[in-house]
Formats: sequence, structure tokens, C-alpha cells
Amino acid sequence: MSEGIKIEKATHEEKGKQGSSRARLASKKELLAKLEEAERSASENQDRYLRSCAELENYKKRAARDREDFIKYGNETLIKNILPTVDSMERALKHASDSEDFKAFVDGLALIRDNFISALGKHGVERIDAIGKDFDPNFHEALMTTEGKKKEDNKVIEEFEKGYMLNGRLLRPSKVSISKHVDK
Repeated sequence: MSEGIKIEKATHEEKGKQGSSRARLASKKELLAKLEEAERSASENQDRYLRSCAELENYKKRAARDREDFIKYGNETLIKNILPTVDSMERALKHASDSEDFKAFVDGLALIRDNFISALGKHGVERIDAIGKDFDPNFHEALMTTEGKKKEDNKVIEEFEKGYMLNGRLLRPSKVSISKHVDK
């Protein structure tokens, strides 16, 4: 019996060795399949990465071109609105050289000024009203003070240069003279 057991044991050991070698082969095949899948995935990721980098570079170039165009042509609408005023000025100058009527020339200049201010107004520019208002250093620049007989201090009594705002932001302050009360 001991010999029969030995044979059985040997056969069993051989089957075990064959099973473990088959398991190793199956394991190697699985590992190779996983490796191929990982390589394929890495290749796809590399391709996506390169495409994304190229798209980003193209976007940067396009954005730089758009920014240059905006700077170059950003005032196009404003200029188109001002050109009729320039045309009016040229007609006024031609008319002034042909005519002796000074009042008509002054009226024409006033009309041109109004057209010009209207064109600027379409782009958010508005005048700062100063005369008779309290002095505000945020909107007015005091060039001088004038003694006033009324008991009012820091009122704008004269405007030397108009001030302007652009969409609520100060472009240029009004240059003014303000009153200063003096007791006599």
C-alpha cells in the first residue's frame, strides 16, 4: 500500500505542478492584457494632452489677436459718431470764408458743439454741472477763491473749464472758482 500511496501522491504532485504552471500562464496572459490596456490608455492620454496643449496655444494666439484688434479698432463707433461733426465744422469754415455774417458763424459753432457733445453722450460721456453747486473736490478743481457778499461758503461761482464723467467715472474735473464768505 505504501507504494500505491506513493504513486497516487506523485500523480497528485504532478497535477499540482501542472495546475500551478497553468495558473502562472493564465496570470501572465492577464498581466500582458492589462499591460497592453494600460499602454493603450497611456497613449490615448498622451494624445489628448498634446491636443489640449495645441488648443491652448491656439486660444492664446486668438485672444492676443482679438485684444490687438480691440485696442486698434475699439474707438471705431465713437469716431463714426464724431465724423459728422467734423463735416459740419468744415462746412462752417467754408461758409465763414464766404460770408460776413458773424452771428451765423457763432450759431454754427454752437450747433457743432452740441452735435459733438451729443456724439460723446452716446458713448457715456456727460458734463458735470458745477455753477451754483457746493464745491466737491471729487468733481471740482478749485483754481481760485472769490470773496462773496452772501453768507455762502464753498459754492462754485465760476467755471473756467467744464468737467466730464465717463459712465460714472471722472474723466476730468471742472476747473472752478469758489466763493469764500468774508465778514465786513
